[in-house]
Amino acid sequence: MGRITASRTSLKGDPKHGSMLAGKFINCLMLDGKKTTAQRVFYDALEEVGKRNTDAEPIEIFEAALENIKPYIEVRSKRVGGASYQVPMQVNRSRQQSLAIRWLLAAVRDKKGRPMHLKLADEVLAAYKKEGVAYTKRENTHRMADANKAFAHFAW
Repeated sequence: MGRITASRTSLKGDPKHGSMLAGKFINCLMLDGKKTTAQRVFYDALEEVGKRNTDAEPIEIFEAALENIKPYIEVRSKRVGGASYQVPMQVNRSRQQSLAIRWLLAAVRDKKGRPMHLKLADEVLAAYKKEGVAYTKRENTHRMADANKAFAHFAW
């Protein structure tokens, strides 16, 4: 990891749609500072999404898909009297967004053997339909929080 910058202040929307979310996603997708490559992958994926799903704009599908992946509650470890408890806690907005982006990219990068834009298009469409690896991750996170509801009183 490089040094941490306040990306929120310097973040520009993506060139095609002017969407801040897409701009952030492209930055997270980028490896080794190759932004043009990341943009090409992202736009090719959106084009693919547009081909496969015609009832909405691809950028709207992408935003809805990320919205579907966002977790609203997660478990955090809390030490109380020598024991560690998994305490369910609300997730704040910026963390929801970064977790959603991280899970989506992890799901795409785990798949092997196909061009990145195709894998990304697959995962975005799956998340849009509330299925797929990234969505499953969110469901598991919510399930964990639900299972540990008994420890909610440790959240202070």
